[in-house]
This record gives sequence, structure tokens and C-alpha cells, in this order.
Amino acid sequence: MKYRNLGRSGLKVSEISLGSWLTYGESVQDKTAEDIIHKAYELGINFFDSANMYGRGAAERVMGKALKAYPRESYVITTKAFWPMGDGPNDRGLSRKHVTEQVEASLKRMNLDYVDVFYCHRYDPETPVEETLRTIDDLIRQGKILYAGVSEWSAAQIEEAMRVADQYLLDRIVVNQPQYNMLHRYIENEVIPVSEKYGVGQVVFSPLAQGVLTGKYKGNKIPEDSRAANDSINQYIQGFLQEDTLNKVEQLGSIAKELNVSLPSLALAWILRLPNISSTLVGASRPSQIEDNVKAIDVELSDQIVEKIENILE
Repeated sequence: MKYRNLGRSGLKVSEISLGSWLTYGESVQDKTAEDIIHKAYELGINFFDSANMYGRGAAERVMGKALKAYPRESYVITTKAFWPMGDGPNDRGLSRKHVTEQVEASLKRMNLDYVDVFYCHRYDPETPVEETLRTIDDLIRQGKILYAGVSEWSAAQIEEAMRVADQYLLDRIVVNQPQYNMLHRYIENEVIPVSEKYGVGQVVFSPLAQGVLTGKYKGNKIPEDSRAANDSINQYIQGFLQEDTLNKVEQLGSIAKELNVSLPSLALAWILRLPNISSTLVGASRPSQIEDNVKAIDVELSDQIVEKIENILE
């Protein structure tokens, strides 16, 4: 495994990290999920991502239970808050009340004293950024959070967070978690330049475009055991299942064959070519998928190959 700094912080995280969105506590059985986590750790992955709303806490419980087998200092674990966790008016958002209560609940579910990274799972227009950042700063001083992050914040929102943190001498965010892959590239224009300016690293999710960049959806056929066939979790993949997109994926598959690597490895290596990327999150429904994904760290893409990929994606 290879490791990179999380943004401009001193924290080292594996280039490939393991996520739990739409899997643990939902589409993947607990025993299989634990086997996947153990395989990831065995392969050198030290970065494990979760959130309070993944399975309404179920993903956190599974991940916390599995990682208890290892020394706490040997892994980096995250959680998040923003989305509704109940029906009450304060059961959502980034208010001091909700963030504090959700961090406490996450620590209890994972049986931990602290989380390494806490993410604001989205931007909350109804809560002052100062209130949110000061709450996180307080939790950092209490030792319950080590680093602050955000997820899917715009360049302007990241700049606002930096201005507020510096104005009130609060801990700065060090990481942003956006969606990024060959088929979804919005962060390149503004988010990455602003992040580089302030020392914020990207930990990207959905690097394989919900599995489309594995090449499994050839000819628009949907395998029975695929994410697209599962009505409980397939709402996010539909936008990628277009004819022109699948044609691009087929052409990318030809480049992967040319390099003698799998298409997922090519897609992950393409992401890791950028220095602002701290890690790329992968999901898995079986241990063998993790074994294939980590091979991406050894894939070197020449300028010529990157240009060929760019021509396809355009």
C-alpha cells in the first residue's frame, strides 16, 4: 500500500480507502462486511469511512466491531453528520445541538473514544458556518474528533469555512469528500484549485461511478447480482446507464486491456494521478473486489495514455 497526507495535515492515509455507503448494514451481510474490512486491513488499507446515516447507524456498528480487532492507532476512521436521523426539527443539519449529539451517538455505536475525521456531510444554509466550526473545534479540544472535513462543499463554501476559521482562530478543515470519477468531474474547475490554495485534500467517493466503470453493464444489460438490479440502492446509478456513457466505458476497457490491467484499476489510477487527491474510497460486496482495487496503486499512466483517456471522455 502507498500512503498520502490528508490535505496539508500530518495524517497519513492509504491511497485506497474503504467506504460503507450503500453496503454495510444494508446490501451486504454483516459477516461478509467484516471479512471485507479484515481483508482491506490485511492489504494495508488504514482509512475506513462511515457516516451516521448509512443504514441509520448500522454501518458504523459493523465497522467499529470489525476494527476492534486491531490497535486503535493503526487505523483512521471517519463519520459524518447532516442528513436527518429522526423526525424532529433538530434531528438534522449542522447546528451545535445536532453535531454534538450525533458525534456522541457515533462514538457509542462504534465503541470508540474518538474519530479521526468528522465530516460535515453537506453544507447547511440554515446554520452559521461559525456555529458549526466552533462546535467541531470544541469537540477537537475535547479529544472526540482529531480532524475536520466537509463533503460536497462548493469552492465558495470551502473558502467561507477558511475565512471563518481564521477569523475566530478555529481548527481549519483539512479534507473534502466529493464525488469524482471519469464520468463526473465537476471538482476539477473550482473545487480542486481552491482546495490546493488552502491545503484541503480530496477523498473522493464513487470512483467507479456506482460500478459502471467496472464494465459490467455492457450492452446496457443489467446483471442480476449488480447494484443496478437492487431497487433499494440503485437510484444513484441510473444517470450513468446511458448509451453514450456505456460506449465510453467500452473504449476505456480497450485501454485497460492495452495496459494489461482491469478497468477498475485504470479508473482508480486515473484519479490518483492528481496530487490533490489524498485517497479514493471504494466500496465492496466481497473481499476479492478489494484485492483487485488495491492493484491500482501500482498502475502508472503515461501522458500519452492520459491524453487517450481524455479524448474518449470528451
